[in-house]
Amino acid sequence: MATESNSTTDKGLGVALACAAVVAVGAVLMITGAPDIEAAWGFAAAMIFSAIAIVAIHLWG
Repeated sequence: MATESNSTTDKGLGVALACAAVVAVGAVLMITGAPDIEAAWGFAAAMIFSAIAIVAIHLWG
């Protein structure tokens, strides 16, 4: 008699946590470089890596 095994990985969670670290750095960069172009790059990094984190959770979730 064969039994089904359902194996899951935490790959999506790991990618999401790694992206969350980059998002936090981008948020700090937004705060510290408020009137300059560094704030814009921080915002861009935060938005891109937060989207990647969401996709990773859904892809491997």
